[in-house]
Amino acid sequence: MKQSHLIGLATPLLLSAGTLATAERFYQYAFRRINYIPDARSSMQKYAPLYYKHVHWVESQRHIEAWHMTAPDNQRLEALWLPHPGSKKAVIIGHGYKGTGITMSNFAHMFYDLGFNVLLPDDRGHGESDGEYISFGWLDRLDYLGWLQRILDRLGNDAKLLLFGTSMGGATVSLVASEPSLPKQVKAVIEDCGYTDVETELAYLLKKQFHLPPMPIVPLASFINYRRLGYPLRVVNVRQALTHNRLPLFVIHGANDVYVPTEMGRQNYAASAGPKALWIVPGAAHAESYWVNPAAYQAHVKRFLDIFF
Repeated sequence: MKQSHLIGLATPLLLSAGTLATAERFYQYAFRRINYIPDARSSMQKYAPLYYKHVHWVESQRHIEAWHMTAPDNQRLEALWLPHPGSKKAVIIGHGYKGTGITMSNFAHMFYDLGFNVLLPDDRGHGESDGEYISFGWLDRLDYLGWLQRILDRLGNDAKLLLFGTSMGGATVSLVASEPSLPKQVKAVIEDCGYTDVETELAYLLKKQFHLPPMPIVPLASFINYRRLGYPLRVVNVRQALTHNRLPLFVIHGANDVYVPTEMGRQNYAASAGPKALWIVPGAAHAESYWVNPAAYQAHVKRFLDIFF
């Protein structure tokens, strides 16, 4: 065989190996846990003093408890429970990508002031919980069902439960709300800047941040995820899940969000089958809707809860 023929045969193999290596590197970057909280982007630094004020408030509460749970696959999961004496209302708060429960302290403080017991889980692959990889809400949705039952065991079956989350946490609680075995005590869902589905979000970020085409990297990352975590990425479809949701849903999204595009919030809102409300927050970038005006944010949340909760 001529050398030129050998080169012609070898080139697709080399390109294939290079593409596989790129997909693996991307998967490790996007899905593998990190054991620290990344620095906030520069536009969020101005909110740091208020953020740490809320963290200090949560950590200084005398009655705060560390909760533990072992999932059916033997993963150990951790959460913080902030009890509100005498209240039968409770909220489970889903944190964002590569965050932890404590990074949601501003929301914990807000909901506590609104009369709620508060649970702050560390999702799989985050914080004190087990998990080598981030599941983007898919495995976490089942873990949250376990946490909800734990709250009911604590407060009783006459409790009223709320699901809340931002970014990945917003997607997670939307997936939870669509589960057939959701406890009847869950009365409403609030999701802030959640994505429509993981494949579309990854394709968008590949192009925007890395200037790479989604094909074939996203399908290959999906195959890697199937081998590592047991499911293809196409199942992590929040918009589709919300077509089965009958609970009142409040979608919040920043008008200037270019990380999870604002249109995704509109699509999730449109997909939900139950009573719903939408607030596109002027001037807010990704996960910034609370910080641009905390008082307005709490007022919108309270107005929704007064109607539906």
